[in-house]
Amino acid sequence: MNQLRILMLSSFYPPDIGGAQRQIQLLSRELVRRGHVVAVVTVWQTGLPEHEDDQGVAVHRLKGLTTRVPWFSQETNRRHHPPFPDPAIVHGLRRLIDQLQPDVVHSYAWITYSGAAALFGKNIPLIISARTYAYTCPTTSMLRHGELCDGPAPMKCLECAAHRYGSISKSLVAVAGVRGGKAFLKRKVTGVHSVSTYVQETIRRDLFDGEATLDAVIPSFRENTAQKPADPEFLNKLPDRPYILFVGALTPHKGLPILLEAYKKLTNAPPLILIGTVRGDTPSTFPPEVTVFNDVPHDDVMAAWERCLFGVSPSLWPEPFASVVHECMSKGKAMIGTSAGGYTDIIVEGENGLLVPIGDVSALAQAMQRLIDDPALCDRLGKAAQERASMYTAEYMVPRFEALYRQATGLSCGSENEVLGSTPHI
Repeated sequence: MNQLRILMLSSFYPPDIGGAQRQIQLLSRELVRRGHVVAVVTVWQTGLPEHEDDQGVAVHRLKGLTTRVPWFSQETNRRHHPPFPDPAIVHGLRRLIDQLQPDVVHSYAWITYSGAAALFGKNIPLIISARTYAYTCPTTSMLRHGELCDGPAPMKCLECAAHRYGSISKSLVAVAGVRGGKAFLKRKVTGVHSVSTYVQETIRRDLFDGEATLDAVIPSFRENTAQKPADPEFLNKLPDRPYILFVGALTPHKGLPILLEAYKKLTNAPPLILIGTVRGDTPSTFPPEVTVFNDVPHDDVMAAWERCLFGVSPSLWPEPFASVVHECMSKGKAMIGTSAGGYTDIIVEGENGLLVPIGDVSALAQAMQRLIDDPALCDRLGKAAQERASMYTAEYMVPRFEALYRQATGLSCGSENEVLGSTPHI
């Protein structure tokens, strides 16, 4: 196998907590393990080094002009890349590109705009990852008034952005940046990686206007290495009997209000455990019968999945994929998800989990009660879930990325079916 020099771009990277940034870290480390040279460029965050080695991955954190201005970020302690090229980051990227001479650049989120600008005049392929709807939706959620949006339009986007960002000036910047960046990306992007068939269909419709492009559906995956022992102190804080478990950002768009309301309707309810990260719109208080853990290390999260009764992820937005689903399923646990978005690529209703309509409190409560009242069903779904989740590992997914890179660079990569298929089915 020919060695590739790969430059990864991501607005956020660990230790920042989130499914997308963890996936980028796992992919980068696995590519290094397979003999490739990988560097990551991300936005600098307070207290983090500008350069570090992450298990063979060279991490570069760049300071931008806009990221130095708190006005551009909703969270003052978390710098966001804007939806347009940042001059300082473009300059830093061009310097690194000249130094590293990558064969391919693979980018995720709004730092892509700086990446595309830095590649101007260079014959280096650009692959973009669609892990959310950031390239076409200024709020990245594809929701309008709590309902699924049927596609971008100027006034619709401006209204949603104003509700999300709280000011007309920020809304104008976000909408103008995303809409203006569409034509820019269409000219520069060589190929697209989508995490689910739903995201693939959306990106084809809204970014490429249905035109054909090199694209691939490659789901999120788990690392091959063995799980480290969990922190005994954390395990001692978990209930001594099976519980319902939610893992994710502790925010309304992840369905927390719906989950808490549905939980009230249960009879003989087991404990409800929430594990996640605090954001600007995280509730300030939770019901006393609900236990919340913030910023839990991944190995501890996996241990929590192992001890739960079943998992629940009632997102209010069309979740692109959600790594927590197959992480839960990998421990032999059934998962309840929502029927819009990427969940349907992995959860098969009644076979390895349950699906409920977005925002439906009664349906969610009924699904949870069903698993509580029928242990045999819960166990059967969990066993099927574990079998299904066995496909979502680096062993299966990383070669698909390699094939995509080789197609993008014009190198031999075998049959197109290695890349251009959809999510693997068991």
